[in-house]
Amino acid sequence: MHKNAYIALGSNQGDRELYLLRGIAETGRLEGCRVTAISPFYETSPVGDLQQPNFYNAVIEIETILEPMQLLDALLHIETEIFGRVRTTRWGARTMDLDLLLFDGLNMENERLILPHPRLHERRFVLQPLNDIAPEITHPLLGKTVSELLSVLDSNETVTRI
Repeated sequence: MHKNAYIALGSNQGDRELYLLRGIAETGRLEGCRVTAISPFYETSPVGDLQQPNFYNAVIEIETILEPMQLLDALLHIETEIFGRVRTTRWGARTMDLDLLLFDGLNMENERLILPHPRLHERRFVLQPLNDIAPEITHPLLGKTVSELLSVLDSNETVTRI
């Protein structure tokens, strides 16, 4: 049975646009996954460690037969094996970041994965591109649509469509 999932992509090292495109392609190549929507790309200010370059961000929707943990493992494999990501600093600079935001309306929490993503509703760099492709999707815990969450977000992040 196919399920819908939403994945945020971000890059602030190297050729950011090319890395987003490749991240989308690699995700679409995963067995049992098909990309069904791609947001516009945005240039965004960093959150957390502000002494780093701006990010390029996007969100994709996929249809998948994978379970959430299988998808998470596949996304982490793309980050490390394809893009050479080494996790040293939380919210630090990176060639590719793939975050599983929403998975078929599922609520779950374990030591490796929290769904929906715990900071989804606090990040303009996620909400804006997600709103472009799925404004009416409802946050499973907050009961508000993406559009509603974006309209009340109080954030000083800079998010500019490319």
